[in-house]
Amino acid sequence: MPDPIPLRLAVDIGGTFTDTVLSGPDKRVLASSKTLTTHDAPAKGALAGARRAMDAANMPLSAVTGFIHGTTLATNALIEKRGARVATITTEGFRDVLEIAYERRHMQYDLDLEKTDFLVPRDRSFTVPERMGADGSILLPLDQAAVPRLLASLGACRAEAVAICLLHSYANPAHEQRLRDLLRAERPDLEISISSDVSPEAREFDRLCTTVANAYVQPLMAGYLGALETLFTEEDLSCPILMMTASGGMTTLKTAARFPIRLVESGPAGGAILAAHMAARCGLDEVLSFDMGGTTAKLCLIDRHTPQTSRTFEIARAARFVKGSGMPVRIPVIEMIEIGAGGGSIAAVDRLGRLTVGPQSAGSEPGPVAFGRGGTEPTVTDADVVLGYIRPESFAEGQFQLRPGDAAVAIAGKIGAPLDLTAERAADGISRIVDESMASAGRMHAVESGKDLDARTMIAFGGNGPLHACRVARSAGVSRITIPENPGVGSAVGFLFAPVSFEIVRSWYARLETLDVEKLNARLDAMEREATEIVRLGAPTEDLTVRRSAYMRYHGQGHEIEIELPTESLTEGDVPFLIRAFETAYSGQFSRPVPGMSIEILNWVVRVAAAPDPVSGTLPTPSGSPAQATDCATILCDVSGQPCRAAVIDRAMLEPGRTLAGPALITEPQTTTFVGADFTLQVDSARNLILTRKEA
Repeated sequence: MPDPIPLRLAVDIGGTFTDTVLSGPDKRVLASSKTLTTHDAPAKGALAGARRAMDAANMPLSAVTGFIHGTTLATNALIEKRGARVATITTEGFRDVLEIAYERRHMQYDLDLEKTDFLVPRDRSFTVPERMGADGSILLPLDQAAVPRLLASLGACRAEAVAICLLHSYANPAHEQRLRDLLRAERPDLEISISSDVSPEAREFDRLCTTVANAYVQPLMAGYLGALETLFTEEDLSCPILMMTASGGMTTLKTAARFPIRLVESGPAGGAILAAHMAARCGLDEVLSFDMGGTTAKLCLIDRHTPQTSRTFEIARAARFVKGSGMPVRIPVIEMIEIGAGGGSIAAVDRLGRLTVGPQSAGSEPGPVAFGRGGTEPTVTDADVVLGYIRPESFAEGQFQLRPGDAAVAIAGKIGAPLDLTAERAADGISRIVDESMASAGRMHAVESGKDLDARTMIAFGGNGPLHACRVARSAGVSRITIPENPGVGSAVGFLFAPVSFEIVRSWYARLETLDVEKLNARLDAMEREATEIVRLGAPTEDLTVRRSAYMRYHGQGHEIEIELPTESLTEGDVPFLIRAFETAYSGQFSRPVPGMSIEILNWVVRVAAAPDPVSGTLPTPSGSPAQATDCATILCDVSGQPCRAAVIDRAMLEPGRTLAGPALITEPQTTTFVGADFTLQVDSARNLILTRKEA
């Protein structure tokens, strides 16, 4: 019997739209859909999108051999405070770890400072007598007689989940594991997260925050993932469902339910994976990924086909752009900057008479005014409709008819009247402000990373990314843009290129000059076996790759730099190599090494992943004749601000090699690419749109 045709389904649930992509052999997209997110029952929305895509391909869901899913549900639950009622248990004497935090204010001189909400008030913070040493030795045994008192306290505060974070449990998890088992024996209904599983790293505040966040979303995500699996099983889906993680890999439903905190930002991670794949295909070494959806915009720096990564991430910042104002979590993530700038971002005039846009969003319920679903506040999408950049007849696959008149009335009344502007001028102001906000975020992110945007190519996607790419690129100093195929569902397409993977981090303090290589190899081998066991659940037959690294610093410093290790066992002869590697990386970040300083290692990392598919060579851009417009539209010019005529072309009609000068609108079912007045377009051999800014 012949093997079934490999059909893979990718579903990405965003704040406004749910994107679905069906791919066939060679990851070629066979069908896609963009449906409004159903916030009250997101699993049903995912199923509706899947049915729409399968119907478009005329195939049953039972034919799918691979399913990848990403969702903003965990992120939104943390931001909107819709998680479980969590209690914490820490070592006696350390009840106030969350209250003390970093012992500093994120804005020192703000008299009206809004303090970060760490989800657990002091009256739900409990302790247990025990003590581990930093080397893992037991200084004080766990007092099991305190468990009945803890159970009574948990019952009295009506806790639904518990985060256990005992001192130095990353070195020896025995006390955490024993306490978990004792509590679970008496309260099997209680969701329990232990820090030695969730984030086994030094720094107890960050470790506790990560464990609290995991416990906070665990009941919600367990229920959602169970409902998702049940719904699709009832529709005859027979393959396992794999979940996208924040690090750009995939994991199983079982692992995702155990560590739901790793699903935070899983959708945007898919977009970064797509941009990295495009960079490899197009032979681009320095790329800026630009993903603008209905609720937020995400920008990520990609060098040598690899997205920038991080070990820390802040959730729900009290001051949106101020580091330290959010809840820190220590998980492997693709590092990107995210701002509240999407199609649904609400525009308003503040009490000082200034035009502001976002971060509040109309989402999908009720959505922008032009959607005709009850929205009354003008949004970025309403502005784009009024400016003529969005064609009502081709919007969102024609699922509903846009109402340009209603959008114009809302903008004229809420924005134009207070500022004494026409609806068109007010819409232009909305568009320019949101584009400058995104460009500023990109410039700030690049500066913080010690990098430059000028030489980079922007890869733009998302429902609104191609529409705003030229204006953002112009403000950010980027002169070249690539728009891939199916950009409106770009993050879901990126899921198809993500490997099944899992990363484990362990804290074990050591100095390079006294490194116990034999003991270290044993620990790294054990971590590799643990990660491999998890990856094999989702990739039972695929070849695996292993990456080992260490986080090093000079003795006495507070932050580390990641240095890659040999994949084979270390020997004493590797120590000089590690010293040189660290000093080279340190010089790249801080201009020069510090001679004579001892180098120490705090964290060790092992990442196991299914081997990636090989990427073909660079794509040529063939020469060809100018494209012929099928229609034209009157728009407000993005450069002069005056009304002008723009060519309108269906993207499906653009053959490789075709060229076009802006302004122009390239329409397709799920988005529109706006070619600015100072940009030219050419189609490469893979039908990607290459936009190049003209010389001034």
